[in-house]
Amino acid sequence: MAQRRIARALLSVFDKNGIVEFARELEGLGVDLLSTGGTAKMLMDNGVTVGEISDYTGFPELLGGRVKSLHPKVHAGVLFRRGNLSDEQSIEAQRVLPIDLVAVNLYPFEKVASETPRDSEEILENIDIGGPALIRAAAKNYVHVAVLIDPRDYDPVLEELKTRGCSLSSETRLRLAEKAFKTTADYDAAVHSYFEALGGTKATTEVFPGRILLGFEKIRDLRYGENPHQKAAVYRDISARACIADSKILSGKKELSYTNILDADFAFNLIKEFEDETATVIVKHANPCGGAVGDTLLESCKKAFQTDPVSAFGGVYAFSRDVDLDTAKMLSDKFIEVIIAPGYTNEVLEVLSKKQNRRILDSTELVKASLSRRLATKSFKSVLGGMLYQESDDILLDESRMSTPTKRKPTPEEMKALIFGWKFAKHVRSNAIVLASSTQLIGVGAGQMSRVDSCRLAISKAQDAGLNTSGTALASDAFIPFRDTIDNAAKAGATAIIEPGGSLRDREVIEAADEYGMAIVFTSIRHFRH
Repeated sequence: MAQRRIARALLSVFDKNGIVEFARELEGLGVDLLSTGGTAKMLMDNGVTVGEISDYTGFPELLGGRVKSLHPKVHAGVLFRRGNLSDEQSIEAQRVLPIDLVAVNLYPFEKVASETPRDSEEILENIDIGGPALIRAAAKNYVHVAVLIDPRDYDPVLEELKTRGCSLSSETRLRLAEKAFKTTADYDAAVHSYFEALGGTKATTEVFPGRILLGFEKIRDLRYGENPHQKAAVYRDISARACIADSKILSGKKELSYTNILDADFAFNLIKEFEDETATVIVKHANPCGGAVGDTLLESCKKAFQTDPVSAFGGVYAFSRDVDLDTAKMLSDKFIEVIIAPGYTNEVLEVLSKKQNRRILDSTELVKASLSRRLATKSFKSVLGGMLYQESDDILLDESRMSTPTKRKPTPEEMKALIFGWKFAKHVRSNAIVLASSTQLIGVGAGQMSRVDSCRLAISKAQDAGLNTSGTALASDAFIPFRDTIDNAAKAGATAIIEPGGSLRDREVIEAADEYGMAIVFTSIRHFRH
C-alpha cells in the first residue's frame, strides 16, 4: 500500500520540549494542526496556526481538564482505516477529520509519585487517561497513523517527512508504534506498582497475582556481562526511587561493570544491617570477605581488612558513615574497585581519587530510599523460560521465636558476637558458616555443598589471616544437621553458636554442644542465599 501524505496532526503534550519547533516545521510542510489546552495556547503564543480540539468536537474541556481528547470525533479520526469503505462512509457521515500523526506524551506520574506523600491527591491527578488512550489508538492503527511519544523522535521524523513528500515509511511507523506500546505498558506498570504499595494487592488473598507486571527502564548498556562474550545492560525498576547502578559516581574513569554492580548492590544491602553503627564491609564476588565495627571508621576499616587481606584485593568497600580523611589515607594505596559511602569531603575525594580507575559512589539516595521503604519488597531470579518470585529477605531476627536449648546460656558478650555474625551469615552464599567476634568478621565459609566443609573453610580462612578463632561465635544460615560441625567449631575455640534449628538431629547437635560447654541459640529463621 502506497503511503499517503500526512495532512493532519494532533499535538497534545505534557513535556513541551521541542514541540513549538516541531509544530512550526509541520505547518511549513502544509500539515493542519489540532491541539488541546496548554499545548494549543503555547503554539498560538508562538505564532503557530492551530485548531483547538474543543472547537472541532463542539465539546468543551470538562472536569478541570480531566476530559479533553476523549471524544468519538477524535478517536474515530485516529482509528480510521484508509481504504476501508465502511470506515470512509462512517467518518463522512459524522464529519470526522482523519488524523494522520499523533504527538502525545504523558503526565509525569512516576516523578510525582516518587516525590509526593503516597496518599496525595496530586498523584491521582497525574494518572493520565486521555494520553494513553490516544497513544494506543494511534499505535493500533500504525499502518495509517504515526505516533510520537518522545521529543527525541521529532527531528528524525521531520527529516523523513521532508525527503518522502510528507509521508513516513511503514518501517518508521512500526518502530514508533512499538515504542508507544512499550511506553504505555511501562506507565501502566508504574501505576499498578503504586496501587500495590498502597495496599491494593494486600487487600485480597492473592499475595502473588496470576500475572506479574514488571516495568524497568534502561539506565545504560554495559561493556559486557559476567564474561566478555555476554552482552548486558542495567535497568531500573520504574517503581523504585533509586538503584545502585545510577548512584552518583564521584570519581573513576571506568564505567561500572556487570560484576561491579552486583558486588556494589550486595555491599550496600549488607552495610544496611549496620546503619546504627560505625561499620565497614568488604565484598568480593557477592560474598563478604571483611567486616567490622569500631569506635571510629578507621578502626572498623582496619579490622575489616584483617579478615581476609588477600580477597580484599580488588574488592568493593562499603561504609555506614561518611569517609573521613584518616580512613581515606589508609585506603589510598589499596586496589579497590568500588567505594560506597553516604558522604565524602573534597579533601577525602582528592585522596581517594588518585587511583583513576577506582569508582567512588555516593549512597545518599539509596539510603533515603531505604529509610522511606521505597525499594523493592520482592525479588526474582530468572530460570530457563521463566522466573522465581519471592518476598525479599527483610527480617534479621524475631526475638519471640528465639530459644536457647543448651545447658549454658550465652554471655552478653557472646550474644553480641552471635548477632554480629548472624548479620553476615544472612548475606553469605549458602551453605554459609561465619566465625565472628562481637566487632569483627573472623572467617567465612561460603557456597559449599556441605555445611561441615563451610565450617572447615571458615576456620581455615581465619587461620590463614592470622586471626584468633578462640572465643568466637559461629553463625550458620540454616540448621546444623550433624555434630561434626560442632566438633570442628569447638576444636577451633568457638564458644557459642547461632542457627535456625529444626533438624531431625537437633538433639544430637545440642548434646555435642553441651559436651563442650558451648551455648546454642536457635533463631527459628533461616537465611538461605542462592
